Amino acid sequence: MKKSEATRLNILQKAFELIYSKGYQTTSIDEIIATTQVTKGAFFYHFKTKDEMGLAIINELLKSASFKSTFIDPFQNTNNPLKTIYELMDTLLMKDEFLKVEYGCPASNFTQEMAPWNVEFTKALNDLSKQWEEAMISAIENGKEHGTVNKKVDSKGVAIFVMSGYWGLRNLGKLENSKSVYLTYLKQLKAYFETLK
Repeated sequence: MKKSEATRLNILQKAFELIYSKGYQTTSIDEIIATTQVTKGAFFYHFKTKDEMGLAIINELLKSASFKSTFIDPFQNTNNPLKTIYELMDTLLMKDEFLKVEYGCPASNFTQEMAPWNVEFTKALNDLSKQWEEAMISAIENGKEHGTVNKKVDSKGVAIFVMSGYWGLRNLGKLENSKSVYLTYLKQLKAYFETLK
């Protein structure tokens, strides 16, 4: 990796960490520069504006290989999508070391802060959301073919229910600063999935 590419990636990663803990609107370019220890000139060489950097975080970090391996790949070869979804939720909520209960979901946070004001953020975040939704829908349809999901189940409805539950739950977790609400959700999700078999 070239030095300029490494500098750019460092800015994105450190800015993302700051934004995840503090919020996008309240994180200033000066704070990002101080944290990354680059010059103001170096920052503006890579990003003309804070919003350009924010979009790069979504398009390059959030839509990274780790997003694909976490949110998309588990659905690629499963005949039991309900089990796969439950295990993914359990991992994200209870076992993931990076995602903190007090900070919520990075994509959801960006959506709340920026989607109403910036159409480019809305497009990038919607693309992220659609990839996850489509992977789930496809897996549920596959489950219907393999007899692990009732053929009458509305695949899109289930995917939207799961996603909205996850994002809403991340906000409840932030409010309570406790994973206890996550356990309640997981219990109810398991019970709901039993009705879909």
